[in-house]
Amino acid sequence: MTPVFADPASGDTLWPEGFLLSGINCGVKPKRKDLMLMLCDEPSSTASVSTTNLCCAAPVELSRNALATSKGRIRAIVCNSGNANAATGAEGMKNAESMAETVANAIGCDSGEVLVASTGVIGQQLPIGKITASVPTLKAASGPANWAEAAEAIMTTDTFPKAFAVDVKLSGGTARIAGITKGSGMICPNMATMLAFLGTDAAIDPALLQELLSAANAVSFNAITVDGDTSTNDMAAIMASGKGPEVLSDSDDARLFGEALRSVMTMLAQLIIVDGEGATKFVELRVTGAKSDAEARMAAMTVANSPLVKTAINGEDANWGRIIGAAGRSGATFVQEELAVSFNDEPILKPGLDANFSEERAKKVMQQKEFSITLSLGNGPGTATVWTCDLSHGYIEINGSYRS
Repeated sequence: MTPVFADPASGDTLWPEGFLLSGINCGVKPKRKDLMLMLCDEPSSTASVSTTNLCCAAPVELSRNALATSKGRIRAIVCNSGNANAATGAEGMKNAESMAETVANAIGCDSGEVLVASTGVIGQQLPIGKITASVPTLKAASGPANWAEAAEAIMTTDTFPKAFAVDVKLSGGTARIAGITKGSGMICPNMATMLAFLGTDAAIDPALLQELLSAANAVSFNAITVDGDTSTNDMAAIMASGKGPEVLSDSDDARLFGEALRSVMTMLAQLIIVDGEGATKFVELRVTGAKSDAEARMAAMTVANSPLVKTAINGEDANWGRIIGAAGRSGATFVQEELAVSFNDEPILKPGLDANFSEERAKKVMQQKEFSITLSLGNGPGTATVWTCDLSHGYIEINGSYRS
């Protein structure tokens, strides 16, 4: 799996119409891009989901309020990287407001029509002067094909920028959906550090857009985990410029648009796992045979977050006992004699606690950079799929000195 970008030089790009983006260095970080702008020329239908962490950052609070008071009509999103502006008190909120006000003044709108996001170190005040002084340059640098530059500007420990785009044929024409995301560690979104900004040229009501975003989020960004930590700053937002075909509630177009949105968000989510801090393996974990989908998800996320399971994946050790042990504490209900585990199509554990499997074939599966683990609980129709990675020494090296 590799990062995917639409090619602006191809003559048939997938970038949606109606957006200008930019990414520059403003001095929060020494050299790398650290300030992003996503802009529409008029208030656009916007939807968002954000962290469930009670220690949510100032920009998260500000953006929630802006979305509510504007009734889902937003002009721009501004994001800095290198500083989370979290656990920063009243001064942090004032700085988030300054970001919104400065962008609003630059583009000619109300500050309540600007969403703000930040990512980076927690507990340090923003160098707000560097950010506000750079907004004119940020706006001047904006262009319709600058999604890659914008993706670079929101990176922290990421090793590559992440963007993806699709088009979807609707009854009134073709709509385009594109998105950028960042995330490598502190990834276990419950809406990690994880940010995603998407744009579409479809014409869609804010309420329907929110419904479709929330549904797609549940099976994409909320179905990944690197380390089990939910960030203070998580946010995913989508803006609809309205330059393309209309999408109405309870229509085939709404279904098709929702499926396309889910495909973009799933790809972006999977790219986060590929780029997990210190990760060497990408694992799709499927749980079947659960009493309900909710119980399947409980089991899947518990197994995916288990340090013992993740280190076994790193060591290429087919330790099925760790998998069923994690499932057993997940809250999902089952009888252990009904459990089955397979790696790709290789049976590891069969019902009746039959673990007579080929260590050699299991090892070959686990030596691959991408493989699947399927856990059947044998207790019903419920299913869930999540994505995770291994836990390596590299994760400790990155996070043992993150502030430096």
